Amino acid sequence: MSEPVVSRIVRCPQCGQPAKATKDNPARPFCSRRCKLIDLGKWFEEDNRIPGESEGHIDEDH
Repeated sequence: MSEPVVSRIVRCPQCGQPAKATKDNPARPFCSRRCKLIDLGKWFEEDNRIPGESEGHIDEDH
């Protein structure tokens, strides 16, 4: 016998709407693909970043 799947609901980190935190939600922890892409765009634009010192220029020869 298989166990029943319990739906875990969390708040979307982008818009705050309820979102399923289960394998059947490919956008998890976001509520939708749209919210997932908005968040990704913020990382690309460096609106979101991890605190710390910059490593400076990266030498591509090494």
